[in-house]
Amino acid sequence: MPELPEVETVRRGLVDRVVGRQIARVVVRREGLRFSFPSDLKTIAGTAIVRIRRRAKYLLLDLSDGRVLLSHLGMSGRYTLFRAEEVPPPDPHVAPVDGGVPASRFGETTGFGGRHDHFELVFSDGSHAVYTDPRRFGILDLFAAEAEAAHPLLQHLGPEPFPPWDSEALGRVLSGRKVSIKSALLNQKVVVGVGNIYACEALHRAKISPRRQARTLVRKDGRPTERLTRLVDGIQEILADAIDAGGSTLNDFASVEGAAGYFSQQFAVYGRAGQPCPAAECSGTVKRIVQSNRSSFYCPRCQR
Repeated sequence: MPELPEVETVRRGLVDRVVGRQIARVVVRREGLRFSFPSDLKTIAGTAIVRIRRRAKYLLLDLSDGRVLLSHLGMSGRYTLFRAEEVPPPDPHVAPVDGGVPASRFGETTGFGGRHDHFELVFSDGSHAVYTDPRRFGILDLFAAEAEAAHPLLQHLGPEPFPPWDSEALGRVLSGRKVSIKSALLNQKVVVGVGNIYACEALHRAKISPRRQARTLVRKDGRPTERLTRLVDGIQEILADAIDAGGSTLNDFASVEGAAGYFSQQFAVYGRAGQPCPAAECSGTVKRIVQSNRSSFYCPRCQR
């Protein structure tokens, strides 16, 4: 599943290419993905994209008419941008789909009209943004900007894992919690967007076992321990490094330009079970365990 660095990579790519452009046409090739598409989705034609934000793992496209188009990439979603000159010419032997480019490539995995290309924005300059999602767990929604705070997908989200969020803020939430620190980091009410991969990597960098109870990282007076401070620093460093590397590509993820994310080449523990721990002066071996149906990778020797 694309995590915060991957979603931020997509956001930055979209900002560079589509902010300020007018949507001329909306192409919809199915009724929905995880949920049905909004019934008024095609009414965004004629509006312009004025800003693109990220909240947790959601993309929020602010439109010129005061509405917001929400997008979640689910397990395998991606946006691919095509310049006008890259759009294939119409196939005279294939009927257009919903006013869009004919589905002449039906059966391919991405492009125009492929069997996993479910949604498409056509801009007034002839360029296209194609949403592809083989596993169909993505989400699209459309709502008035003033309704954002009460949106059911957004209203319960915790803080972003960047300043002003710090170890003091995390300590207040973790105080007294008997759950594992790994499970706490994946709780979107505690902090958003860390995700399984980056939680494993941050815990390794902070030398904290994913099994450790969250409450043990907070002092009796509610203040964070030195370990918790190291963890927050590690989370922020790992996420920043991953964003700089364009995220991590394990299966389907790619930027809007089609580029893979390269942070996966820097993994210290994730997916490295049975391999030597890369930490200096550590002779341990990376181990895989299962916590809440998710794989955790860590070094039992240096992570306590």
